[in-house]
Amino acid sequence: MPASTASRYTASRLSFLAILFTGACWLLYSVLFKTQPADTHFRHPDVHVDCDSFATLPAKRIAIIGAGSAGASTAYYINRFGSLCQPTNITVYEASNYVGGRSTTVNVYGDPGEPVELGASIFVQVNRNLVSAAKEFGLVTTRNVDGRPKESPDMLGVWDGSVFKFVQSEGGSQWWNIAKLLWKYGLAPLRTQRLMQTVVGNFTKMYDAPHFPFRSLSQTSYDLGLTAVTSETGYDYLAAHGIRPPFSTDIVQASTRVNYAQNLGEINGLLALVCMSTDGAMAVQGGNWQIFDGMLRASGAKVLLNTRVSVIADQDDGTYLVHSEHSDALLSQPETQPAPATFDEVVLAAPFQFAHLKLPPSVPHTPDTIPYVRLHVTLLASPHRLSPAAFHLPPSTPAPEIILTTLPTAGYLSPPSARAPAGFLSISTLRTLHNPSSPTGGRPEYLYKIFSPHALNATFVAGLLGFATEAEALAGIAVEDVSWLYEKVWDSYPYLPPRVTFEEPVLGRGVWYTSGVEGFISTMETSSLMGMDVARLMVDGWGEGEAGVVEAEDHGDL
Repeated sequence: MPASTASRYTASRLSFLAILFTGACWLLYSVLFKTQPADTHFRHPDVHVDCDSFATLPAKRIAIIGAGSAGASTAYYINRFGSLCQPTNITVYEASNYVGGRSTTVNVYGDPGEPVELGASIFVQVNRNLVSAAKEFGLVTTRNVDGRPKESPDMLGVWDGSVFKFVQSEGGSQWWNIAKLLWKYGLAPLRTQRLMQTVVGNFTKMYDAPHFPFRSLSQTSYDLGLTAVTSETGYDYLAAHGIRPPFSTDIVQASTRVNYAQNLGEINGLLALVCMSTDGAMAVQGGNWQIFDGMLRASGAKVLLNTRVSVIADQDDGTYLVHSEHSDALLSQPETQPAPATFDEVVLAAPFQFAHLKLPPSVPHTPDTIPYVRLHVTLLASPHRLSPAAFHLPPSTPAPEIILTTLPTAGYLSPPSARAPAGFLSISTLRTLHNPSSPTGGRPEYLYKIFSPHALNATFVAGLLGFATEAEALAGIAVEDVSWLYEKVWDSYPYLPPRVTFEEPVLGRGVWYTSGVEGFISTMETSSLMGMDVARLMVDGWGEGEAGVVEAEDHGDL
């Protein structure tokens, strides 16, 4: 992608901070790339089909383990890429009781009309797979900032535990926000935007021929020049390109912390730049999980919830016998366990270390165990606004509605123990709502989402919202102060230090793995890309033209 000149940076593009941190999400937070037009759709290629000679082809039996982004995308794209003459029977095993993996919602006050994302919260306009699928399934998307109260003059602040390093104003002139940004940080924002466009532009070539489909993630990363970016820390890679503190540690580090709970001196350069690609942040109304539910429905797959695969065994005829069991204790009686099933292909669409299954002896390589970030997500509803005193502000000055964190000056190389000197990674005021159980028949309240590296306590939340409590645990806070509470601990994404090799999608003959991309870029979109890649490799392996299909050359137009 050609770099833009400074004159081409309009208010909407330079004020990427207005979008950069909204939603404070994951687990996922799924931010990707600006290389395709906003209305890009995947299309079926023009094909010429003669099925007469192949009418008796047996159905390919495919097991997919995991119903998150990768698993749903694998099923969906097998259906899209597969021949009209080659039938498939796809079974998706999911250990939990829902579809979507780390993209899931909970209902505030137990009200289905008030869902809130618990995991992966946003994607962006140029996330090719997610945007295309959302449009295909008729899902309504909203800007992730649409529901904020907008009661504070400041929408966003970057806090280091003592002072706000940067504050972006609510509304008003975007040019004023840009002027403040350039006055404080010089040309660093422009350099970052240009570098981001170049790097992620190279990444998006992975969607298209000749790089797609790819059998080696490591080789493709090298071929596209991305290994040079993943091999350095974000701090060092940015510094080598003239992007230094305070911009890198104030702004880019705030982004790496909200997206991956890692500091700029820990995370690799590719992830640091991916975090800065934020144009068109959006979410599906009612929950992003609906994209993956739609994919599974469109694929025609049989989805087995509450079902955990325990063993994949070799069979003499080259197929695999998949043993599974109910993961729900209420269904775990021996007489109710599912029978083993035979499959031609098996896709492990979840991190191996969390799948707790035994691979067959014919698989020569077991994926490495890699450390994951243990992220605490706290959702709560309260009538109290964020307390100015908690952020050393005068009583009459409202706190910003979204607060991200960085480290004090020169703290970018701090160890993990110093990951959250402020006590949290991010706080987002998501929206206002009305408590249906309040005595007045609908007390207005604020919905907050807090990310932290450890569990929060009552004292911390009371100080944050400016009320008194004698409780120690969050659950002990009076309902007058916190009317609804939900806590979740995620193994949200891997630690992502510099590295040059990644787990490959092929584990063995007919056994596939999508989670190698987790150590490369961990987002909903990249998991979908790996599912698409595995689907393409699998279908190609069934034999080009064996069912009379002549396909388009450009896989990116599928």
